[in-house]
Amino acid sequence: TDGPLKGRGSFTNRASRFSAWQSEVFDDGWDSAEPPPQRLPTRILDDPSRSVVSWNTSPDIPFDRSVNPYKGCEHGCPYCYARPTHAYLDMSPGLDFETRVLAKRDAPALLRRTLAQRGYTPAPMALGANTDPYQPAERRLGITRGVLEVLAEARHPVVIVTKSALVERDLDILAEMAGRNLVSVHLSITTLDRDLGRRMEPRAAAPQRRLRTLTALTEAGIPAGVLFAPVIPALNDAEMESVLAQSSDAGAVSAAYVLLRLPREVEGLFT
Repeated sequence: TDGPLKGRGSFTNRASRFSAWQSEVFDDGWDSAEPPPQRLPTRILDDPSRSVVSWNTSPDIPFDRSVNPYKGCEHGCPYCYARPTHAYLDMSPGLDFETRVLAKRDAPALLRRTLAQRGYTPAPMALGANTDPYQPAERRLGITRGVLEVLAEARHPVVIVTKSALVERDLDILAEMAGRNLVSVHLSITTLDRDLGRRMEPRAAAPQRRLRTLTALTEAGIPAGVLFAPVIPALNDAEMESVLAQSSDAGAVSAAYVLLRLPREVEGLFT
């Protein structure tokens, strides 16, 4: 398809840059082409990864380890910098990224194995650095909650980034960890304009709902911050002050921003 689908952020499902074959739909004059679907269901696939902690040595990133319970993200944000990673799975960074989500069902067990290794030294674990740990599939699968249970048991620090109000489900674990100064949660709030939000983040929580989540986290004693990201010139940059002000009123104690970047296929998808 090369047009909008209800509830999806991408207009296309062009093949991975690594694919040996590329296809293109065209009208052959016989009226034989099937009309494009109006909706695409989400398929949850099993991820066969044998490890779950990703390490980095980048001086530009404030953590050196992360866990991503899912590959792909149903939120469907067209600006998402993680989209090109689906090409490594021989899937499209377009619609495949948001409709073919790989779930790491063994993530809690794999994480426990890593933390138990001799010589492992704890440092803040980033949860959701690539794709959202609280995307819709998490409501049913509970992988992120399982990861948090392992981290809480090990008294291991964690930093969470999400666009979802589903994080409130885990207030019991997060509040206990916060009591030991082991957790902080950062809500990504890109706009307060509901219409713009629906187009930029079609399956994420509404902006005002995320503000209420900030309040719920704060009232539970969990350090909460706001991430204004990405900053998109001429689209949402003028909202920065209002987003920060309302987030502060909702209880946020910290704020950060990230400028829009469009690596590889993301440029065409975003445009």
